[in-house]
Amino acid sequence: MLQSSLLTFILLVMQLSSTSGGKILVFPLDGSHWVNMKVLVEALHARGHEITVIRESDSWYIHEKSPLYTSVTLPCHGGFEENFEIFLTRQLEIRLERKPTTFWSRILTHIQMEKLILDQFSKFHEKVGETIIHMFEDDNLMQSLHAAKYDMVLTDPGIGGGALLARWLKVPLVYNVRWTIQGEAHFLIAPSPLAYIPFTATELTDKMSFLQRVQNFLSYIVGMYTLSCITEPTYKPIVRQYFGPDADYSTFFLDADIWLMRNDFIFEFPRPTMPNVVYMGGFQCKPPNPLPADLEEFVQASGDHGVILMTLGTLVAKLPQHICEEIAAAFAQLPQKVIWRYMGQRPKNLGNNTLLVKWLPQKDLLGHPKTKVFVTHGGTNGVQEAIYYGVPVVGLPLFYDQPENLSRIRAKGAAVVVDIAMLDRQVFKEALTAVLYNSTYRANMQTLSRLHRDQPMKPLDQAVFWIEYVIRHKGARHLQTQSHKMSWFVYNSVDVVGTLLTIVLLVTFICMSVVRLLWRRIFVGRKVKCE
Repeated sequence: MLQSSLLTFILLVMQLSSTSGGKILVFPLDGSHWVNMKVLVEALHARGHEITVIRESDSWYIHEKSPLYTSVTLPCHGGFEENFEIFLTRQLEIRLERKPTTFWSRILTHIQMEKLILDQFSKFHEKVGETIIHMFEDDNLMQSLHAAKYDMVLTDPGIGGGALLARWLKVPLVYNVRWTIQGEAHFLIAPSPLAYIPFTATELTDKMSFLQRVQNFLSYIVGMYTLSCITEPTYKPIVRQYFGPDADYSTFFLDADIWLMRNDFIFEFPRPTMPNVVYMGGFQCKPPNPLPADLEEFVQASGDHGVILMTLGTLVAKLPQHICEEIAAAFAQLPQKVIWRYMGQRPKNLGNNTLLVKWLPQKDLLGHPKTKVFVTHGGTNGVQEAIYYGVPVVGLPLFYDQPENLSRIRAKGAAVVVDIAMLDRQVFKEALTAVLYNSTYRANMQTLSRLHRDQPMKPLDQAVFWIEYVIRHKGARHLQTQSHKMSWFVYNSVDVVGTLLTIVLLVTFICMSVVRLLWRRIFVGRKVKCE
């Protein structure tokens, strides 16, 4: 009995020693992206890893003091929160100024949005570049980071600082990723045939007509060029300055050991992938906790009608007042109870069935059996949580990847999407009624939920496993493909095709020349003799 207990104790100690002690440097992106990164930080801290987080002094969500990590604070160069809110407000204004009733109005709105995004994101990355340069020029900071002997860098590639730092420290690199400074991750590292893989923001599916494939192809060319215009002027000089003129910018940010992808093939259309891509869609989801007593009482008062949950996420606290009035009027006409995260002026049309709150436990409400519909802007986290808990969606996409995310759920028959520029009480009520009373939407979402949950390992556990895998083996270079280190010319075998074509043409020319020479000698010579 004593020997058995001793053996169990030794095994536990061995297990703890194998999963603790790693030193991880985290270079996150602020805002809603930090909400995702913090989930990983919490899980890694619970496993005994020592974590250091690099943050700016004006960080929106990333606190300087935390029991989970030690922070390194860099000087502020951006005013992230203020600039971001101004930017989002202007995007929303553009969408509402011109209703997309005609082809040309849609084109003009799209051009205005693209111009705004190009301008604002360029400025954002300029500020990030200033922060990175300040970091590299601070000799004491860089020496302290080098002396810390980190086992790896974990970063969000929506900004380039983490990849640069990992290369400078010469340690393995892991991405917490969906979007990068160079575009959607799959398009950068995996084969992406445009015949059935829709490009970012096209809202197309994997079943495209000829005209849609033309649209997809042109969107890819324009989109990739636009992204290069946004980020290259900032990061290319930094790469050359600190890593030399021979450093290849086009592949510099693709050299991660593991790509932890914040989606999966329940949400994503099937497409080629790579061995070092690990899918952890919905990794932030977990079984719901009981609701606070007052909220539970309100939910239970809904009876058989159930509850509608509405929140527009962390970035948008309120909409223009006239839109809020229309939304409130639509809610007031329904028998369901409504819980609405709302920060603005109280709508005049607000019904007795609607509860306004400044904060709500979104996951716990989505996991409540009385929640019938989720009204969301379509952020990645919210969409994946809706899938996990099996709640159908009414989407109000505003900007960024939100229209794309909601279009994926709509294509799978689990959402109705409303253009906010066309929203009025009747349109919104019809969308809600369709999802509430057409059981197909709920059935389709619950099917997605069952598929998502039926995995051999929880997504968060899988993410942690691969992070520790990189620490144990000091990287995962054996999983990296050489494709991202090849030029477009070599990757598509243009040189091989050109060489083979040249050989074929040369052989054909030689054969024709020989035949022509023989023809002249035999037939022309015979004709001369006869004469």
